[in-house]
Amino acid sequence: MINNGYGIVDGHKDSLGCDMQALIRRLYPICRSITGEGVRQTISILKEYLSDIHVHEVPSGTPCFDWVVPKEWNIRDAYVVDPNGNKIVDFKKLNLHVVGYSIPVDKTVTLDELQEHLYSLPDQPAAVPYVTSYYKERWGFCISDDQRRILKPGMYHVYIDSDLKEGSLTYGEAILPGESTKEVFLSTYVCHPSMANNELSGPAVTAFLGRWLKSLSRRRYTYRIIFIPETIGSILYLSRNIEVMKRNVVAGFNVTCVGDDRAYSYLPSREGNSLADKVAKHVLRHHAPNYISYSFLVRGSDERQYCSPGVDLPVCSIMRSMYGSYPEYHTSLDDLNLVTPAGLYGAYEALQKCLWSIENNKFLKTAILCEPKLDKRGLYPSVGVIKMPEQSLVDMMNLIAYADGSRSLLDISDIINIPMWEAVNIAERLLNKGVLKEEDPGV
Repeated sequence: MINNGYGIVDGHKDSLGCDMQALIRRLYPICRSITGEGVRQTISILKEYLSDIHVHEVPSGTPCFDWVVPKEWNIRDAYVVDPNGNKIVDFKKLNLHVVGYSIPVDKTVTLDELQEHLYSLPDQPAAVPYVTSYYKERWGFCISDDQRRILKPGMYHVYIDSDLKEGSLTYGEAILPGESTKEVFLSTYVCHPSMANNELSGPAVTAFLGRWLKSLSRRRYTYRIIFIPETIGSILYLSRNIEVMKRNVVAGFNVTCVGDDRAYSYLPSREGNSLADKVAKHVLRHHAPNYISYSFLVRGSDERQYCSPGVDLPVCSIMRSMYGSYPEYHTSLDDLNLVTPAGLYGAYEALQKCLWSIENNKFLKTAILCEPKLDKRGLYPSVGVIKMPEQSLVDMMNLIAYADGSRSLLDISDIINIPMWEAVNIAERLLNKGVLKEEDPGV
C-alpha cells in the first residue's frame, strides 16, 4: 500500500488501473440482464474482490412500489441461419445480438418477417445496438446496419434457446460498519451484457473502492454498497430499505460510466445542494477542473429513483464520459478498447477523494481569541520579513480565520480555495498544537 497524500491506496496507480481493467475483462463475456444467471455469475466474481457482498434473491412477482419483480430470464444460445446455410448472427460470439428478454423461438421465416424482428442503427452502420424488451414478451435480433442491408431474399432459420419463468431477481449488498450509524451510499448496476464502459466500469471501480474502505483502520461512517440491476433493482432496494436510508444516508454516489479517459462529468442530485453535491464539485474542481457539469434534467440512471420526490436521498454522480454523451454508448462499440487503466484509476481516485473528504469533514473552532501566536508553536517564522508569507502560511491563517464552529472544513476549503486534502493536513497540525478544537456538528 502507498500513501498518496490524502489517504491509503491499495497499490500503485498504474497497477490498480490495470487490476480494474483485468476484472472488466473477466466480466465482459457474461450475458447479463435484470435477472438470471449472468447477474449471479457477475456478483460471484465481484465477491472475490469484496468478500463482504451478501447476495439477495427476491422472488418474481414481489411488489415494489408501482412495480413488481419480473420473471427470471436466462439464455443459452441463439442464431440466424441464412438461405445458404451460413450462420450470420451468433449469440455465442456477441451476446448483444439478441434482444434482451427474448422469448424462445425456433422456426423458419421469410426475410420480410425477419426484418420485423431486426434492430440496427442506420446512423452507426458498423455498430450492433443494445435493445431490450423486459416488460413485453417478444423476440428479436440486433445486427449492424451494414449487415442488414446485404441480406438476400429467402428463408431464414431463427433460433433462440431461452426461458422466461418464475424465479428471482438477484442483487449484492455490502455493509461496512463505521463508528456512526450515519451512512455513505454507493450504488452501481450489473444488468447489461457486454458493454465495457456503460456496464462494467461501475461495478469494477465500486468493488475496488469497497476494498479500500474495508482496509481503513478507522471508518467514521458506515458504508452501504449495492450491486443491482438498473431501475427495477433500485426501486426494489428502496422498497425494502427506504426508511433506514432516509434516516441515515448523509451522502451517496451512483457509479456508472467511469472507465474511459475522455472527460470527467458531474450530474447533481435533484436539489443540487447535498453534501454529496458539494464534495463532488469540490473534488472535481481540484482533481479535474475542466469537468462537464450536467443538469438533473438530463438524468438517466438510478439517480431517477434515489432523488425522486418522497425518497429525496442525497445522491449525485461523478462519471467520465456521461452515459448517452459518447458515440459508443449502448452499442457493440462500447468494448474493451474503450476503458483504460488511466480512465478507471482517474474515476476511482476522484470518488476516493470524495469519500475521504466526507470522512474528514470536521467542524472546527479556534481555541484562542484573536490571532494565535503561531511562532511559539513552531507554525510561523520567528524572524520577521517584509514580503508576504508563503502561500502555505496564508492558507493556515485563512483557515483559522473561518474556523468559528459554524462551518465544516469542506466549507472552509471552498472559501479559501484550497483542496480538502490540503486543508485536512493544515487542520491536523493546528489541532495538535491546540490552536483549533473540534466541534460536534450533531451528526
